[in-house]
Amino acid sequence: MMQPDVSPTPSLTVYYDGACPVCRREIAGYRRQAGAEHCAWVDASQARADELGPDLSPTRALQRMHVRRADGRLVEGAAAFALLWQAFPATRWLGRVAGWAPVTLMLEGAYRAFLRIRPLWRPRGLSPVALPQPGITAALQADLRSDHAGETGAVAIYQGILAVTRDPQLRAFAQHHQATEREHLRLIEDWLEPRHRSRLLPLWRLAGWMTGALPAAFGARAVYRTIESVETFVDHHYEAQIRRIDSLPPDDERTRLRTLLLQCQAEEVAHRDDAASRLVGSDRAAALARVWTSLVAAGSQAAVVLARRI
Repeated sequence: MMQPDVSPTPSLTVYYDGACPVCRREIAGYRRQAGAEHCAWVDASQARADELGPDLSPTRALQRMHVRRADGRLVEGAAAFALLWQAFPATRWLGRVAGWAPVTLMLEGAYRAFLRIRPLWRPRGLSPVALPQPGITAALQADLRSDHAGETGAVAIYQGILAVTRDPQLRAFAQHHQATEREHLRLIEDWLEPRHRSRLLPLWRLAGWMTGALPAAFGARAVYRTIESVETFVDHHYEAQIRRIDSLPPDDERTRLRTLLLQCQAEEVAHRDDAASRLVGSDRAAALARVWTSLVAAGSQAAVVLARRI
């Protein structure tokens, strides 16, 4: 558990949601300000309940910005921002303006509007007691959500291929690799509760089905090009997650997750190599194939970004 970064005699204690990328960047900016050394900074997404105080529950701390004054009084919302801005010489004037009641009221309305769209950025369902496994950070949980979305799409890719092609060799290829993708999906679901999964799963199924069905209409070679491109991206995607785990302190749960990701990565690489081995000879539609595979790679990257957040 992370301990709050506390100055010897903090003038303010700031409680923020470190699992929200927007909030995290904003707090990082505040902490670079002159005067920040007089504040205590508590990441409510990782703090224990006793680090928040008896009058601030973990749920409330994650829902809105809170600041505790030196006298112990808790201030929230727009009023908390006004108080925080007054703590820094560069923004003291802004804090005084924001602390004027009519301005505070207007800022509170704007802040509440922001809170309605904040779930688009913040991984869903996170709280100090609601992570899927004890050693899994918010970033790793977002990774798992993108993995689940990706494996959902991968199963659908082979469904699309099988719905279109009548080539017996291509059907055998698709059925073999689809079985592996189904197993990957099952394994990742063991790590990710339904409430933590992407809300866009119907979109990922449709996108995956189209990614398989469209090249299948043009023949086996187009399918193999597509699978080679998709699996090249997935290889890099899993590698980035493994490196992220390696950068964290040793932990039994993360070690288990790393083993799973290594297994999935190795099997995805085998899919890529199998597809590539079937691409022998010249390709009369090489230019079109490059355009298509570039679109597939760009779409895969966009899907990861969305799935991590939504």
